[in-house]
Amino acid sequence: MTHEQIHPLIKRVLENIEKVMIGKRNVAELSVIALLAEGHVLLEDVPGVGKTMMVRALAKSVGASFRRIQFTPDLLPSDVTGVSIYNPKEMEFQFRPGPIMGNIILADEINRTSPKTQSALLEGMEESSVTIDGVTHHLGKPFFVMATQNPIEYEGTYPLPEAQLDRFLLKMKMGYPEMADEMEVLNRVQKKNPIEELEPVIDLEELRELQMKCKDVHVDETIKRYIVELSNRTRTHGSVYLGVSPRGSIALMKAAQAYAFIYGRDYVLPDDIQYLAPAVFAHRIILKSEARFEGIGAEEVVERVMNRVPVPVQRLVK
Repeated sequence: MTHEQIHPLIKRVLENIEKVMIGKRNVAELSVIALLAEGHVLLEDVPGVGKTMMVRALAKSVGASFRRIQFTPDLLPSDVTGVSIYNPKEMEFQFRPGPIMGNIILADEINRTSPKTQSALLEGMEESSVTIDGVTHHLGKPFFVMATQNPIEYEGTYPLPEAQLDRFLLKMKMGYPEMADEMEVLNRVQKKNPIEELEPVIDLEELRELQMKCKDVHVDETIKRYIVELSNRTRTHGSVYLGVSPRGSIALMKAAQAYAFIYGRDYVLPDDIQYLAPAVFAHRIILKSEARFEGIGAEEVVERVMNRVPVPVQRLVK
C-alpha cells in the first residue's frame, strides 16, 4: 500500500512522528492503529533504540496529556493509581491522582517492577477506570498505554503474567536502525532534540472522532469466521500450551478495522488480518516447553496457522 492512500489526518500524524523517529514507519503505523482501536501497545527491545521517544512523539502529535511511569523494583501500586490522603484542615480524605490519570501513558520498563505493581495497570487498561479505597475514578478519553520492556533474558526482570499480556492489543519490537538512518539521527540531535519542537497536528476531539469512525468499518461474516478459525487453530496447535483467547479475536478485528480505515477503506480485507495477526496473536500464545527447546517461536506458530487456514475469497464490500 502506498502512503498516498493514507487518511489525510493519519498521514499528518505519521509524518510528524517521522520528524523524530527515523526509519520506524511500521512501528509508528502500528502504534496509531492501536490508538485508533482503543487498545494498548507493548514495545519490547533493548534499551536505547527509541521506545520512549516513540511514545512521546505520538502524544505530542495528537495533543494528548502525557504521563510517564518509570517502573522500578520498589514502585508501589499506589504510585501508579494515586492515593487518598487525610487532610486535617478539611477533616476528610482527599484523592491525589497518580500518573495513570492521563491520555497517553508511558509505562517504562514495566517488567522491572513486581507483579503486584504491574497489576495496578490492569483495571485501567481494561475498564478505563481505577478503584481506590472503594471509589471508582474514571480515566480520560482517549486512554492509551504504551508499555516498554526489556527482553526477559535480561537480569532483574519480572515476566508479565498472561492476564497482563492479554490486555495489550499488540506487541512489537523496534529493532536497531539502519546505518543511514542512525547517521540521520546523529545529524538531527547534534544541536537540539527534534522532540522539543514537535507540535500537535490534530487535537483530541479529532482523535475521538477518528476512533468512532473506525468502529463503523464493515467486517464481513467471512472475515469474522476467518479470525475465529485462526484463533481456534492456535488453541489446538501441537506446539501450543495456551492459545489465543476470545479477547485476542476481538483485538484482531478491531485492529483490522483501524488498519482498513487508515487506508481509506470502509471494509476489512483478509490481507489486513494476515498483516496484523502476528503482532496481535504472538504474545498471547504460551508454547509448550518442548517447542521452546526446539527453538520454535510464537510468531512462527502464527505463520504456520495462517498457512493452514483457507483465506476467504469473497468480494468483501458492503
